[in-house]
Amino acid sequence: MEFQYRNPEIEKMPRRELEALQLAKLKTAVDQALRTSFYKERLGKAGIKSGGDIKSLEDLRKIPYTTKHDLREGFPYGFLSIPRDEVVRLHASSGTTGVPTTIYLSADDVKRWSYFVARCIYGTGCTRADVFQNMITYGLFTGGLGFHQGGEEVGMMVIPSGPGNTTRQFRLMQDFGTTVVHATPSFLLHVQSKMQEEGVSRDSVKLRKAFAGAEPYSEDTRRRIEALLTIDVYNSYGLSEMNGPGVAFECQAKTGLHLWEDGYIGEIINPDTLEPVKDGETGELVLSCLCREATPILRYRTRDLSGFYTEPCECGRTHKRLRRFTGRTDDMLIINGVNVFPSQIEEVVMAMPEVGNNYLIVLEKEGALDRLIVKIEVGSGIFADDARLMNAIKEKIRKVLQASITVNPRIELHEGGVLPVSEGKAKRVQDNRPKGL
Repeated sequence: MEFQYRNPEIEKMPRRELEALQLAKLKTAVDQALRTSFYKERLGKAGIKSGGDIKSLEDLRKIPYTTKHDLREGFPYGFLSIPRDEVVRLHASSGTTGVPTTIYLSADDVKRWSYFVARCIYGTGCTRADVFQNMITYGLFTGGLGFHQGGEEVGMMVIPSGPGNTTRQFRLMQDFGTTVVHATPSFLLHVQSKMQEEGVSRDSVKLRKAFAGAEPYSEDTRRRIEALLTIDVYNSYGLSEMNGPGVAFECQAKTGLHLWEDGYIGEIINPDTLEPVKDGETGELVLSCLCREATPILRYRTRDLSGFYTEPCECGRTHKRLRRFTGRTDDMLIINGVNVFPSQIEEVVMAMPEVGNNYLIVLEKEGALDRLIVKIEVGSGIFADDARLMNAIKEKIRKVLQASITVNPRIELHEGGVLPVSEGKAKRVQDNRPKGL
């Protein structure tokens, strides 16, 4: 395989040089952070008065962690480090509290962000000859504009179609020869179902690659999308606190996500002890941003669970690679005292050929106990009126799931198209249990 690079001098830089570059950028980031009201106080208490107090990358551990709670407490301008009239854009991500986490960008920040997203796109083998249809939400969400500007940086023709309206999506693909799309994995599965339903021939579109992200999904879901649409699907990782997309991405080898270490420093910690884990072990990803001046964020606890590969990638890039994310420390479900991640359920469900493209996890109370219900659409070739077949499939799924998560689920099978489809991030969990119990 012939690998493609945006900037091979940086992407294949020897580790010693890369770490020296990181240290220099970290010192600058600390100086920038000290211009914010939040970090001036937080770093001051830690004895850090300037970037010069950071002598080595090991000194990163002197910097206290930053959390989403901190960002909300600092709303609206506690993390802004430049004059407000130098801000050219903001992005915001809201949560259950209603207080958004807000990120500000200078003109140079936008350019740097575009560069890193373009590096990701190049790494999948795309070029300016590709036609890129961006089927993700635009607006305050970083995914739409992030990929849009990265695609333009590559030089591709970008179609800002946004999500939804599959009939229009197919027409755009056919009229303009779309070769690459960006969407959530759940919407890609929905697109495939709609292609069949609307009689859109696969031969009528030139699609060959897709960038999937914005929601967790299993390797089996990726394989399913690739097989159904006959395309290559590349995993994308980003979060609004670190700009959005462009933090880490798969290369053509598709063996882990390259974390762009000239823009971000990644650590893996034990979420309980907050200490580093051993090389290769799974833990919580912590990120420090080295490529943004308007909103410097250091040692941010992402809550995402992953680990670093220890062996090099065949593409020759030296930047560390993240393993597929296994879940989050804050989306863990506790069911009758058992810890379960939604990703564990998806991994089992989507690996079964009898299963369709959509499912829903429902949690309810039955007396004093939790009840896990997994609602699943069956494949198009399964006959819903065959009671014996449906019962056999339900029992098969139940047994395999119970063996995986140690919780005995109730399985409900539905015909395709019955369960709600989300055009943005898929809402896979419905927790109907009384709050506070």
